[in-house]
Amino acid sequence: MSTPVTIFVFLPGKSPEMESTRQKKVARLIQKELAEIILYHSSGIAPGKMISVTAVRVSPDLALAKAWVSIFPSEKSDETLSELRTRVPKLRYELGQKIRNQLRIVPEIAFFLDDSNDYIDNITNLLKE
Repeated sequence: MSTPVTIFVFLPGKSPEMESTRQKKVARLIQKELAEIILYHSSGIAPGKMISVTAVRVSPDLALAKAWVSIFPSEKSDETLSELRTRVPKLRYELGQKIRNQLRIVPEIAFFLDDSNDYIDNITNLLKE
């Protein structure tokens, strides 16, 4: 008996982790504009905290934008993230006002916490010990 063999076929542009040039351009545009909008509203969203939009990924149909945000200081970052999520309709409206000449559809926005800075701090503290 022969053992089963798995064959992976990679088609150009069809891999789920590959983004098209259009997706990358739209993601950069959304990241830039969303960062400006959040900076403008940051005192109302999270007073005394710095919120950075670290990455944006856009779905292939450009209908969903997943935005990763870094919050400093990271204490109570879950509360800040939930506050951002409650303000999504207003943020999406303002995003639409800024990008209405570049995009036909304003994507839905989903926020996620980017905790890479906490991970780096943890590694640094472990190396110091």
